[in-house]
Amino acid sequence: MRTNKFLGRDWIDAAIDYTKEEWETLIEAALYLKKKYALGEDTSHLLKGKTLFTMFFNQSLRTRSTFAAGIQQLGGYHVDLEPGKTYTPARKGFDIPYKTERIADVARMLSRVGDAIAIRMYGPPSQWIYGFANATIKEFAEFSDIPIINMECDKYHPTQALADLITIKEKFGGFKGKKFTMSWAYSGSIEKPRAVPQSVILAATKMGMDVTLAHPKGFDLDPEVINHAKAFSKQTNGSFRITNDFEEGFRNTDIVYPKSWGASSCYTYVDDEGNTVNKKNHEEAEKLNEAAISWKTTEKEMELTDKNAVYMHCLPADRGQEVTDNVIDGPKSVVIDEAENRLHAHKAIMALLMGGNL
Repeated sequence: MRTNKFLGRDWIDAAIDYTKEEWETLIEAALYLKKKYALGEDTSHLLKGKTLFTMFFNQSLRTRSTFAAGIQQLGGYHVDLEPGKTYTPARKGFDIPYKTERIADVARMLSRVGDAIAIRMYGPPSQWIYGFANATIKEFAEFSDIPIINMECDKYHPTQALADLITIKEKFGGFKGKKFTMSWAYSGSIEKPRAVPQSVILAATKMGMDVTLAHPKGFDLDPEVINHAKAFSKQTNGSFRITNDFEEGFRNTDIVYPKSWGASSCYTYVDDEGNTVNKKNHEEAEKLNEAAISWKTTEKEMELTDKNAVYMHCLPADRGQEVTDNVIDGPKSVVIDEAENRLHAHKAIMALLMGGNL
């Protein structure tokens, strides 16, 4: 009998926890489901009668719409448990009488009546304490008997990374030998999590790409993530480097992904014992952000890339700040293809974790 090794697993720190071969399986499953969708073939038997609960502590367009559409296309049901309209799930020590409910109770109850719980949390809902949202999602996993799906936290956005890899696979046929740059880009808002760049560089190095991380000083990513990226690149005979030069990141690259994220000083850092190590300083983060206002993607930067290069962005992009209109709407941009692939990435994750037989 065929067994599904994905069945019942969580999708939280997936760029670390899932193997290269498992990522490849998910990519192929998503492309299979995308083909079925394009041909108009019915896939509603895959998750017939299954229920997905979603909790968005932050706003969402692509993630919300594609998870909702995806579960319905696979024959299941979507129930949006919007925090604030229900009792808001809370970690121990963060309870507010008659406003919150302990995660242990929420997770155990939902496990009895549904088949997966998908959660998005970062920034203000996690008090800008780095890792708080990730720990919140893992607390759900501790008490849940059904899969927990991370739809973006303050550390990782693995569903976005999967959609990005699907897009690269479609455009280039594979990953080996391809030059990929994840770059910081200027935005008028400092309140941007690190989740996308951290998951994307982990996924890209895991697939054996030649990865460059470009950012101004003060916008360093999590050292743990950097160490994993270096290790993955060695395991797959790829490469990984960091530069503080904006244009250097574009030079001769095949894929460029310029996206804003908050400076290191955006966050409060707490050690394993719960002691505050460094407190967030948004005034300092604002100064660092404004000092790097020139990190905007224009046609000038795109001319430095390979002639067949593509421009990627998870969206929403801050037009006129992160990128000019003629780049994001130009011939090298694949952002809408990338956004469409969120649907098929999410369907692959749900189908494999929730019990589909592809």
